[in-house]
Amino acid sequence: MSNPQFSIVIAAKDEGDSLADTVNEIAGVLAGRDYEIVIVDDGSTDNTPQVLGGLAKRYGFVRHVVHAQNCGKSAAILTGVRCARARHIVTMDGDGQNDPRFVLPLLEPLAEPGVGLVAGQRIKHAHSGLKRIGSKLANGLRASMLKDDTRDTACGLKAFPRDVFLRFPYFDTMHRYLPALALREGMQVRHIDVTDRPRLHGKSKYGLIDRALVGLVDLFGARWLISRRRHVPEAREIFLDKP
Repeated sequence: MSNPQFSIVIAAKDEGDSLADTVNEIAGVLAGRDYEIVIVDDGSTDNTPQVLGGLAKRYGFVRHVVHAQNCGKSAAILTGVRCARARHIVTMDGDGQNDPRFVLPLLEPLAEPGVGLVAGQRIKHAHSGLKRIGSKLANGLRASMLKDDTRDTACGLKAFPRDVFLRFPYFDTMHRYLPALALREGMQVRHIDVTDRPRLHGKSKYGLIDRALVGLVDLFGARWLISRRRHVPEAREIFLDKP
């Protein structure tokens, strides 16, 4: 099979009630496009495996990848990117909150030289008021410490070249720091305003307090990691004239 023009990577954990609606909507919005959807089941305990099996049979562009146990969203995204066949990747959440109409606009800036990441920036949140306040505070602290010039890193809609992402140092929760990691590699970051929608089914997999505590530790770790990169090498091979 020839490589598609782009790959959509979805990390899914117990999203069996939402995935069919999500994939059906993507198929409708991107009808006629050459793409694939790589869905990584990150150790689900609901009916996600059965739903994905049915979607893979219905749509030839859906690929069903499974983690033997729950490894976290960053690990699932990395697995999906490694499995993807396209040069350019778009990440989405599997709960229906991300609108697939933004997939093509996210890909457009990647044609510009030096752009290593296009990040969705939510202009309307579907979360409760308390979570919005917590998210705003966390984003402000992160932006202050990492200088990543990004208002909102928690949005699932992002686009990047596959080879650039695979150069990033991996750590759990790295998906929250992709703009800073792209800048660390000497790449440019672009932003696209997107709208957030309510979940189709179920509830969020994280709480405000636990996410804040883990995020604080990760933030200091990410800052240390970025500080350990002095320069991005610009290398070229020297060829000697042979007699």
